[in-house]
Amino acid sequence: MKKIFLLILCCSALIVNAQQRYELNSGWVCTNIKDVQAANGSEISKPGFSLNSWMPATVPGTVLTTLLNNKKVPDPFYGMNNEKIPDVYKTGNDYYTYWFVKDFEERAKGNEQVWLQFRGINYKAEIYLNGKKVNPKTQVGMHLRAQYNITKLLSTNGKNRLAVIVYPPDFPGNPNGGQGGDGTIAKGLTTQYTAGWDWIQPTRDRNTGIWDKVTIEKTKSINIQNPQVITLVPGKRLPEGKQNPATVKVSVEVENPTGQAVSGTLQYQIAGKLIKQSATIAANRTTTVKLPDLQLENPKLWWPSGYGAQNLYDVKIEFVAANQVLDQEQLKVGVRQIDNIWNEHTKSMGAFVNGQKIFIKGGNWIISDAMLRFSDARYDAEIRYHKDMNLNLIRIWGGAILERPEFYNACDKYGLLVFQDFWFSGDCNGRWVDPMKKEDQWTRRNYPDDHTLTLTAIEDQIKMIRNHASLAFWCGGNEITPPEDILEPLKNDILPRLDGTRKLFDFSNSDEMSFNSIGGNGDGPYGIQDIRTFWGTKTFPYNSEVGSVGVGDYASLLRFIPKENLIAPQYKAKPDSVWDYHKYISYEQYLNPYGKPKSAEDFAMKAQLANYDQYRALMEGFSNKMWDWYTGSIIWKTQNPWTAMRGQMYDYYLDPNACLYGLRKGSEPLHVMMNPLDSMVTIVNNGFTTKNNLMVQAKAYDMDGKDYFYSQAFNSVGPSSVRRLFPMNEFLTKLDKKEGVFISLKILDQKQNILSENLYWFPGKDGEYSGLKSIKQAPLKVAAVDQKNGKVAVTLSNAAGNPVAFFNRIALINGNTGERVLPAFYDDNYISILPGESKTVTVEYTGKQSNLAVEVYGWNVEKQKVTIQ
Repeated sequence: MKKIFLLILCCSALIVNAQQRYELNSGWVCTNIKDVQAANGSEISKPGFSLNSWMPATVPGTVLTTLLNNKKVPDPFYGMNNEKIPDVYKTGNDYYTYWFVKDFEERAKGNEQVWLQFRGINYKAEIYLNGKKVNPKTQVGMHLRAQYNITKLLSTNGKNRLAVIVYPPDFPGNPNGGQGGDGTIAKGLTTQYTAGWDWIQPTRDRNTGIWDKVTIEKTKSINIQNPQVITLVPGKRLPEGKQNPATVKVSVEVENPTGQAVSGTLQYQIAGKLIKQSATIAANRTTTVKLPDLQLENPKLWWPSGYGAQNLYDVKIEFVAANQVLDQEQLKVGVRQIDNIWNEHTKSMGAFVNGQKIFIKGGNWIISDAMLRFSDARYDAEIRYHKDMNLNLIRIWGGAILERPEFYNACDKYGLLVFQDFWFSGDCNGRWVDPMKKEDQWTRRNYPDDHTLTLTAIEDQIKMIRNHASLAFWCGGNEITPPEDILEPLKNDILPRLDGTRKLFDFSNSDEMSFNSIGGNGDGPYGIQDIRTFWGTKTFPYNSEVGSVGVGDYASLLRFIPKENLIAPQYKAKPDSVWDYHKYISYEQYLNPYGKPKSAEDFAMKAQLANYDQYRALMEGFSNKMWDWYTGSIIWKTQNPWTAMRGQMYDYYLDPNACLYGLRKGSEPLHVMMNPLDSMVTIVNNGFTTKNNLMVQAKAYDMDGKDYFYSQAFNSVGPSSVRRLFPMNEFLTKLDKKEGVFISLKILDQKQNILSENLYWFPGKDGEYSGLKSIKQAPLKVAAVDQKNGKVAVTLSNAAGNPVAFFNRIALINGNTGERVLPAFYDDNYISILPGESKTVTVEYTGKQSNLAVEVYGWNVEKQKVTIQ
């Protein structure tokens, strides 16, 4: 018994000591280069150098974030504050060149190796530790990890000082109002959006700083890095039932930094299986070791959101020698296979997961925060919102970054496929003649200047994210390919060698993805549209960018617009300067039929009606032509990384608006809808199996709440298909409701459970919503019940004899301050309650909250605050 106990104790000790990794994410200080002109890195990195006058630094973070956190600059996201912050183009680079210093304790014993890892510095850096230079060559490039073995540089007493000087991009670009300013920001390997775009003002420091994680890793004489896990799932699968085997392939880079060869066993564990491979790693070498393939029996598969569960396996990789674990890595892996098959009928690519075709409902993503203030919690909330929209894909736009592993962790968790662009855009990289650009197309076509650096960064970033189940496709660039001497090795060498499982689209609207038979750019249109165009006008068959509008509600506007600027825009008139600065685009012509907005609050409420209608119609129109005109669509765009006023389902502060819920409705996996062109009632089934015994019900309601029954019939719909049922034209013509009418559609199962419901509101013959303008108030009854575990059930009831209680916004608030709890997740919102009916909405929130209450208001429902029981 004693021997067994000792063995367990030894094994536990090995696991604990095999690998240590921690972040250097607090205790940093910084100062501008001009304030330490007499000192160099060797001096600054010695413990005796005084840092008394230095200010606290935010790492990871940008210089601008540090200045904001120290109240040296105003919040650039509020009002016109960004104009008060000096721009690097005018100040010169020294203004945003900063020293960052961190003291930490660490030492190495025996065969221990200590590694300093930077996951991202923008743009150039020199690194010093304890008076010695760490990087023999200047670290250059934002999109690149760096790792340094600092074992021999550590202090013998364990007290160490790290000093890093960070320089802005060499070419920050003139922020002259063009897309990416004058374009020269793209001469370096950095974020193009920081010189300004049509959805953001310039970021004054161009994201200069130690913007991503700094980590210390401690290993023994072996360092495991960049594992690759490939899963093959042959055949056509269903989410339920027993599965045929899947193949798991694993290879690992193993580095030996010591002066002697190391022999041992590389092994990994998954689903209770242990796979081993003997290996000898030569001195001062890095070797890629391939392990034997595993046939995983009855695997739990990973599926996109709406199609099945997002099962993930824990994988532990170890290098063992002489009964000692020298290093280990742990990761989560989803077992799935993603394929692309050309659809000859639509002339576009079709996405397949585990052998099943997936109709792509996607959203374009810029970046979580323009100042790179990333967090696990924010990523989780944003990706969850995308799941709540019933989307199954996010495209990462090329003017920003390859997204962080934490973003991909959230996508793995929630089932969002990812379409990942590399760092090129048609605007900066020369697709079009552009008078705002400093250099001609021929010159811009070869941006960035250092192609060797770009290829190195591409290889590195592929290795960083390639194991994520959610990563589905690669894309060369936004609306343009990379230069040929980057595209060719990326396509024919790098991706086949480092991945080999995912499709590369040369650029985001290429013919190989979506054949352009229409002409023009191959994506769009953008901006608000007559909803009938989404149904009746054929656009690109796998549209990488198609969008509309997205102003938030009044509570959202109050967060970043000063009260004196809360002036409702008027049709064909120039908007207020703050609205204009935050990139407002006009859509008052679609609000005026509800009544000309009298105030910013009135404007915001009416904007939500247009928001909901636009995005519901967009996805319904594409779904109506699923596999006929389209294999998918990707909305431009679903979020903003700052306080912009266009293209967002939720605002920068994570407060959703009606866009999210209109899109959620139109994207339902099983959905009933009505074509505005011919009034055809239609059901869409995105699932893999036939749905039988569906009761489809259609009714109309007038403005007094009187209902007019039209039809109720059982129907069925096949897998991944559209079923057209019956038109309502004749019925609506006979009703002749000049003031407008509501149309209620429902799908019920045999137990009369509602599977899908949809409520449309139509204007009168003159296009005016005269009925809504004069509709009577509905005395809505609201009850809120705490369901514990961060959930609140809110029930809205409308008595028989009342009019429709139309378009009600539910908000979880702090009962004392009235401020909204953010983020909060509603399984529906902006809901309407028919006479004699009630609906229950579940609200979820994160963290500990106190004094919670619920606020409800609607089009014809007075605002009320309800305590939670």
